[in-house]
Amino acid sequence: MTMKCSKNNRREFLKHTGIAAAALTGANYVHAAGSDVIKIGLIGCGSRGLGAANQALGTGKDVRLAAVGDYFKDRAANGANALRKQFPEQVDVTDDRIFNGFNNDKGVIESGADVILIACAAKFHPLYAKRAVEAGKHVFVEKPNAIDAAGIHTLEAAVALAREKKLSFLSGLHSRYCPQYQALVEQVHNGAIGDVRMIQSTFLRSPYGVRGYQAGVSELDVQVWNQYMFSWLSGDDFTQSLVHNVDRMTWLLGGKTPTHAFGMGGRASMTDRKYGNVFDHHSAGFIYPGDTLRLYALCRTETGCYDSYDDLIIGSKGTAYWNAAKIVGETNWHYTGKKAGGHNEEQIALFNAIRKGERIDSGDYVVKSTMMAVLGQMACYTGRMIGWQELYDSKFVFKPAPEECVAGMEPPVKPGENGSYPVPIPGKDKWW
Repeated sequence: MTMKCSKNNRREFLKHTGIAAAALTGANYVHAAGSDVIKIGLIGCGSRGLGAANQALGTGKDVRLAAVGDYFKDRAANGANALRKQFPEQVDVTDDRIFNGFNNDKGVIESGADVILIACAAKFHPLYAKRAVEAGKHVFVEKPNAIDAAGIHTLEAAVALAREKKLSFLSGLHSRYCPQYQALVEQVHNGAIGDVRMIQSTFLRSPYGVRGYQAGVSELDVQVWNQYMFSWLSGDDFTQSLVHNVDRMTWLLGGKTPTHAFGMGGRASMTDRKYGNVFDHHSAGFIYPGDTLRLYALCRTETGCYDSYDDLIIGSKGTAYWNAAKIVGETNWHYTGKKAGGHNEEQIALFNAIRKGERIDSGDYVVKSTMMAVLGQMACYTGRMIGWQELYDSKFVFKPAPEECVAGMEPPVKPGENGSYPVPIPGKDKWW
């Protein structure tokens, strides 16, 4: 049985996807002064940054790569060369438009690009996004869009300014651009499973982004090179991975957010130096207003264990299976159309909007979903029941603050005598 929706319900559904914002007109037609070329600047030349640039360039031959930046200059240069091989007519990056260091974003932003793609260490995502918007640029910022409460405040300011300047602000939370998930969410919003009672979200996998160490390299460079292994740079795996799940569930719940979270986590088996100071397992429970709904979210980065990346949504009239895009219960429904991963689709939406003088606005869910992931992370780190408002008001930051990071500084964490890095101790460490 397929449930149909009215025009009004459809409009409300699209509102909550964040995708309908592409139809907002009055945006700055940024590919500037008489030109039909859209210039992009890339900040972060790791695999995800190059992937985003590849997808952006693939949206049309009118897109040109004008500048690249990365903490490491050789990675920035190598990234530009790799993209040039794929898009020889669309990459116009000269040596003076290759930037490095903690402030590589400033060079990229000032290079004349119209759109800034940000996919570097997540610590810097909010700051770089805000700087780009202040300079009048459209922004794509990869997830996690922030890793701490201070970053959330910076993110909010960037979103507000993008709206004021009529600029696009697109998040890398790409699930919202997958047609199979759009269809499933529409079914749930139309009542196919009744009232949502319980959600199980999982992101269980082996360690990722483990790059190892080179002799003769400074401790700071070692940690930046292995950014995913250090919480001051990445925020740890709840914000890195489960942010996708909690974003999908926030979307499915029509933007509803929890009031509190509790959690547990630690490091059990991934203890070698190469795994930095992050946990290898987390689990958190989110409590919603009225205490009639719980979301239980689990992530793990250990080898030889059960893997799962999925969401199970149990309602009063049925159950929704996220990855399968199906519903079982009073309504039995299964998506049979074309599926997509979302990465290409979000870039297509962004650049089509820019071409039309329209804008994309991911602002509402960027803030809500990222804040929810930060809440889950800190519930695991502290071992306490934490309130949403308490954490937000704390303006907690993983020190040093992004604007305080400078070349040659001492990193905030160092390996112990056994070579391993100390990890947070729930119930003992104070964070704010």
